[in-house]
Amino acid sequence: MSSLQYHQVTDHDAIFSDSQWDAIVLLTPTLTLENYPEISQLVNHAAHVDAGISQQTSLLLAPGLAGGRLVVAPVAKADDPYSDVRVYANAAEQGIKRALAAGAKAPLLIVNKDEQRDNEFAESVAALAAAQALWQPLEGREAGVKSANLDRLGLLSEEVDADLLNALEAGRYLARDLCGTDPERMAPPAFADYLVQQLADSGLSVSVISDEATLRADYPLLSAVSRASFAVARHCPRVVRVEYRPQGEITRTIVIAGKGVTYDTGGADLKVGGAMVGMSRDKGGAAAAAGLMKSLSILKPQGLHVIAELGLVRNSIGSDCFVPDEIITSAAGVRVRIGNTDAEGRLVLADVMTHLHKDYGDAPNVEMFSIATLTGHVVRAYGGYTAAVENQAARKLGVANDIQLRGEALGEPLEISRLRPEDFDFISATSSADDALSANNAPSSVTARGHQFPAAFLVKASGVNESMPYTHLDIAGSAVSGNPHYGTPTATPMVGLLAYLLK
Repeated sequence: MSSLQYHQVTDHDAIFSDSQWDAIVLLTPTLTLENYPEISQLVNHAAHVDAGISQQTSLLLAPGLAGGRLVVAPVAKADDPYSDVRVYANAAEQGIKRALAAGAKAPLLIVNKDEQRDNEFAESVAALAAAQALWQPLEGREAGVKSANLDRLGLLSEEVDADLLNALEAGRYLARDLCGTDPERMAPPAFADYLVQQLADSGLSVSVISDEATLRADYPLLSAVSRASFAVARHCPRVVRVEYRPQGEITRTIVIAGKGVTYDTGGADLKVGGAMVGMSRDKGGAAAAAGLMKSLSILKPQGLHVIAELGLVRNSIGSDCFVPDEIITSAAGVRVRIGNTDAEGRLVLADVMTHLHKDYGDAPNVEMFSIATLTGHVVRAYGGYTAAVENQAARKLGVANDIQLRGEALGEPLEISRLRPEDFDFISATSSADDALSANNAPSSVTARGHQFPAAFLVKASGVNESMPYTHLDIAGSAVSGNPHYGTPTATPMVGLLAYLLK
């Protein structure tokens, strides 16, 4: 099943019953609808009967309007000075679900914006939220569960870029499938195979490293995490590189390292007390990076060269698993003392970053990103928000600030953290036997600066020099919405990062 398709509608008459749409979904912060008199009369009449229409999503019989259905979804807290454009996303989610329950297959979304506030992208935010709400897990679709999804979604707007939205949603759809699927269906080899299949006709270059000898030699930290899984064929690691190369001159190069831990038992530092549940979502960084490449393959931006490398591993427990106190030399030649095997994602990323830096460090205007569900601390610090942690070169360029502004305008805000000298002190050598410590032996959520110092480790262990702008994006708190273990993958930070790349 393909991703939801958005259709831009500019003809006001599309709201009437003789159009191709079978329901109107109105998102509005007020019952005053000056631009839609036909709808205003119906809504205000209903409000005389039920005052709750301004407080909760309602379905009205609407003779003469498309499909005879009108869903009114109030935009709550639109005038709250601390709220943002996500109030339209919340309304869209409720409105589209109500339309679906009513039997609609082709609803037309209308966003009545609050003109007193800057909500330039409210229609786009609402449309993306509707698709997020309607996504169904890959396993369910493969099992033949009957889809209740929409055939298409209309957006009544002269401003929205439907082509951009469709490209973005195609990538987010792939990212949700990769992230939200169980640890056997999407173990490292299966993840790689599925991605190759889905990108087969994309024009992207896709390569997969599966040879054990090559992985052990070239990705030693990644292979240490995978040591207990090498004996199980279906759990063996993979490294996948996906490349978008534009036609013509390259003026800007972006390299992205994605953490793809398809299941995290914690290894020898075993996750106990129920902490292992939900760890099939520890591949959200690799999934988002893959989805971003899918979107780029559709949009085909000029001058922009993007390479994503995904480290796909299973952190298994077993007689051959790696343990704390081991010293393992990274791909960059840095001797890493293992402090905690449950801090495995940074080991995977470090080797991937080394190879990206080696291959593209001299490319035109190059920037590096890492995307990972990395720490519990970021959830403790920021709740459901992504954290961006930059090196000094990226900070001078204002990379995180730029992504923050663009992402927030499109309903995907993030927080910015700073690297400090203490973060590098934290991971410094413990003796002459090593060059860096991977982690302490306490949960990151109870460790001071628990999401900042891992970025310092990534800089140190990967050998990425300070002249390359590098931004780490920790999505542990934002990768899933709803149920913390089994909720819907969000494909974060695709929206803000794509907006940044296309600037």
